[in-house]
Amino acid sequence: MFKYFPTNYVWNLSVDLAIEMGARIGEIEEMCAPLQEAARQPDAAGTRAFRETWARMADKLCELAAEDEAKGRLLSAGEKYGRAASYLITGERLQAHDAPGRLALYRKCLDVFTKGIALARENCERVEIPYEGSHIAGLLTRAEGVDGPAPLLVQVNGLDSTKEMKYRVGLPAWLARRGVSSLVIDQPGSGEALRLQGLTARYDSEHWASRVVDWLETRSDVDPRRIGLEGVSLGGYYCPRAVAFEPRFACGVAWGANHDWRDVQKKRLQKEGNFPVPHYWAHVRWVWGARDQDDFMRIAEQVHLDGILDRIRVPFLVTHGAKDSQIPLHWAERTYEQLVNSPKRELKVFTDREGGAQHASFDNSINAGHYIADWVAETLNGRVA
Repeated sequence: MFKYFPTNYVWNLSVDLAIEMGARIGEIEEMCAPLQEAARQPDAAGTRAFRETWARMADKLCELAAEDEAKGRLLSAGEKYGRAASYLITGERLQAHDAPGRLALYRKCLDVFTKGIALARENCERVEIPYEGSHIAGLLTRAEGVDGPAPLLVQVNGLDSTKEMKYRVGLPAWLARRGVSSLVIDQPGSGEALRLQGLTARYDSEHWASRVVDWLETRSDVDPRRIGLEGVSLGGYYCPRAVAFEPRFACGVAWGANHDWRDVQKKRLQKEGNFPVPHYWAHVRWVWGARDQDDFMRIAEQVHLDGILDRIRVPFLVTHGAKDSQIPLHWAERTYEQLVNSPKRELKVFTDREGGAQHASFDNSINAGHYIADWVAETLNGRVA
């Protein structure tokens, strides 16, 4: 794990995530060098300082991109806008949910990301899936070299990631080269669903996952018999739960297991384990739509996989980092042990040897991501060579 700030795990997590999204080390240094003292300050003061330096870099990149546009250098402009969006979402992710200006910062990130995708001509299309009188927003990446309906992997967020973050880490591009399409979504409790539509998380993830499958079945470019589901971090709970209760999924992948999130919350109340974001308890109450802490803990009691996984009768891959300090490895082992009816179950623990040993492989995602992409391609009849 790259530890720019020796005493601040949450900020190190953010920096590492930004690097996985394509941040440049010189820009990391320019943004973070002024923040050494702020990293030791209380959350509110520190995160404001973090946001200011990262937003300032994003603004500079947007200015440079506009200069490229003026010269007709649209590919260069698109790349800079894309990187600027990654810096904006990194700064936004650390803010308290009610911090002044957070929503405007998020909207700016979406606009800059969209502009970058268009100018760089990336294999990425925004889609909207009808849901509960509103919609679930997603990013669709099409399989390369496939004539007719292609297999597809739906990919869902964890507690505090967004579809733009997951797209930039790279799994959709890695799958596309293997003949598998991707749909990365902001499910309820994350991204646009939470920030712009007020759709909070729910423990019965099959409720929204089934609507996604309904929509995919209407598309001529998707093979409805080869739709898989992957989830990262808290998605390591959402995904197995949805696959258990939605039999149309052809396989599942937990990129970081999360077998018993209720237990994790109880341990965190006892100050055991690292937090992923500042303002943690206010953040989780926002995500889950809880009235207060007692209400949140009642909700959390439902967020576990015991008594559920024997329903899964399709291939399932469980991955975990050997040094995960947020979710202990034994929860990945529990998930694997309970997949008793999966015809192809696998537990892959990433160590220092291959990288990705930290939570959800955020320290080095590429080898873990390619491992997942290969497994998915083999399972959904894509290609690995």
